[in-house]
Amino acid sequence: MSHTIPIVPIKATPAVDGLGCHAGKDAMLEAAASAGKSEVLNQYAADYPKGPHDQPQSMCPAFGSLRVGLRMRRTATILSGSACCVYGLTFTSHFYGARRSVGYVPFNSETLVTGKLFEDIREAVHAQADPAKLDAIVIINLCVPTASGVPLQLLPPSINGVRVIGIDVPGFGVPTHAEAKDVLAGAMLRYARQEVMAGPVPAPRQARSGKPTITLLGEMFPADPMSIAQMIAPMELAVGTVVPTREWRELYAALDGSAVAAIHPFYTASIREFEAAGRPIVGSAPVGIDGTHDWLGAIGQATGVAQPLIDKARNQALAALRAVLAKQRIKGRITLSGYEGSELLVARWLVECGADLRYVGSACPATPWNAHDAAWLAAKGVHVQFRASLEQDLAAVREFKPQLAIGTTPVVQVAKEAAIPSLYFTNLISARPLMGAAAAGSLVQVINGAMGNQARFDTMNEFFGEVGKADQAGVWSELPQEHPEFRKDMKRQREKQAKKRAAQEAIGS
Repeated sequence: MSHTIPIVPIKATPAVDGLGCHAGKDAMLEAAASAGKSEVLNQYAADYPKGPHDQPQSMCPAFGSLRVGLRMRRTATILSGSACCVYGLTFTSHFYGARRSVGYVPFNSETLVTGKLFEDIREAVHAQADPAKLDAIVIINLCVPTASGVPLQLLPPSINGVRVIGIDVPGFGVPTHAEAKDVLAGAMLRYARQEVMAGPVPAPRQARSGKPTITLLGEMFPADPMSIAQMIAPMELAVGTVVPTREWRELYAALDGSAVAAIHPFYTASIREFEAAGRPIVGSAPVGIDGTHDWLGAIGQATGVAQPLIDKARNQALAALRAVLAKQRIKGRITLSGYEGSELLVARWLVECGADLRYVGSACPATPWNAHDAAWLAAKGVHVQFRASLEQDLAAVREFKPQLAIGTTPVVQVAKEAAIPSLYFTNLISARPLMGAAAAGSLVQVINGAMGNQARFDTMNEFFGEVGKADQAGVWSELPQEHPEFRKDMKRQREKQAKKRAAQEAIGS
């Protein structure tokens, strides 16, 4: 029985050239389907639904899977893809703190089409499979090898006792890097679940709690699991493993939890494995007064905790939250957007802290596990946009004219150009505690501090005026003169070329 994910019946030698990255998404999808990757792509389409936009603008999705593997002890990662993609991914991984090498199997058109690339990958895996150093080796197909049908699932499930996990993470099949975390996490959980079903498995390093445990799903600030542990302690529950895990054997403990808290709601493949193991799933998170009240109740019900203990946990947690929120408030209009998957949780905090939140955009999709958050925000008058595009995020800033714009890098750039204080969601909001009373205090402090900078923006805007904007950016002895007639002429030429291409395509079809 093969343990590599995904498992699809295809030939060992790819028969179709996957073209190059320049071929475009549609051509890559068609090539991948012809090469036998339809099953995995269809599964991705079901797990990570598109729309209302085709795909949000985000970094290469494969970074998510790469990040998960690089954060695990005794786990090696090998990339199979175009050299430029591998360079960008490894650069980004080291920028975000990776402290280990990333393997790479190069290819050219000949090795790709003839199947030699697969043989090179198999040779590289065998060379790396040292059980004294590794528990697992992860091999990730990027766009071109996926489109060409390189069959990672034909690799042996283990070599010398080292597990082999092969996954396809093409940019044309996985919408965001956040969901790509789930691709690898789900594959590892599936492998680990099959090991558990086959017989005894190694115990995790950390001693097991004598209490029922809650598995936490989603990357979190290190203090958040401890805050959640304090909240559920009165219910005689304990926090178990956080998935993605930091070591292979932790996967067994994750599967052994009494319930799974889908703190980040887009881990669809992982949730499928937990459900196959018979574990109930609880959505949302203990954020704010309402969120904490509802989440503790849902966790208690999922684990069969008596109502008096649920009430005890609620009273303890909510008393601390009310004390903080009574003293620290946010006053101001805010727009929020990001691509980490925790945007709705942060949005709930902002609303309960008093902020006039008008818009929250997430690159991630709507799922059953964030439906409660979306409904709560909508009831508070907040526009919630799943699979948000950059254009929508920018339109929200222009429409609502916030006193603070929280968003991705281009949103922050546009907001600052408009003299609007702004914060980068990933580094300044997502990378801080979100659970418990401490989270409220931290969030209020950074938000109020940013909005307090408006006077500085006004001063800079007044000093610089119109210098350095649009076509006149830079240092000039004489400012460039606009020539609208040239723009009109170029526009006519582009329209003419577009019509010519359309006619040629019509004839060709």
